[in-house]
Amino acid sequence: MIDYTKEELVELLKKNPDKFNEWKKDQEEVDLSEVDFSGIVLREIDFSDADLNSSSFADCSLSFVNFTNADLTSVDFTRAGVLECDFTESLMTGADCSYAEMTYCNFTDCDLAGCIFSETNLSNSDLTSSYNLHASRYDDDTIWPEDDLLPEDFDVTTHQDLSSLKDDEDSAVEDY
Repeated sequence: MIDYTKEELVELLKKNPDKFNEWKKDQEEVDLSEVDFSGIVLREIDFSDADLNSSSFADCSLSFVNFTNADLTSVDFTRAGVLECDFTESLMTGADCSYAEMTYCNFTDCDLAGCIFSETNLSNSDLTSSYNLHASRYDDDTIWPEDDLLPEDFDVTTHQDLSSLKDDEDSAVEDY
């Protein structure tokens, strides 16, 4: 069994994604926390059960990626194109999905507490049985899927205004 560094795994994902998926099958755990994947194209990658905590997928193109049961805490998905990816049972607390296109994705049993969906396009994504969507942050420019793809108790018209975040940060600086 080959041991790769995180940097070598990123190169493997870029150059030979099938070899990464084969390698991953034999791993008990995959630690890709704090890895910068920014700007790369990832298609049909198996990140299931992986630790991706605090990694960045900013400006990435992701399609048919399996994030099932992955730790995506504080992951940066800003401006990413995310098409038909599976986030089933993943942990996305504090993830930043601002300005991302996250279409036709599956969020079944995904924990979205603190997830930021500022100007995010979530059209045709299934959020019906996601957790803590009410505890996410979004704005009037967030594009939601049809109501039948949202939790029954979720109302897109009530939201936490993201501009209030800036006010809190500004006043905190002025206190010093």
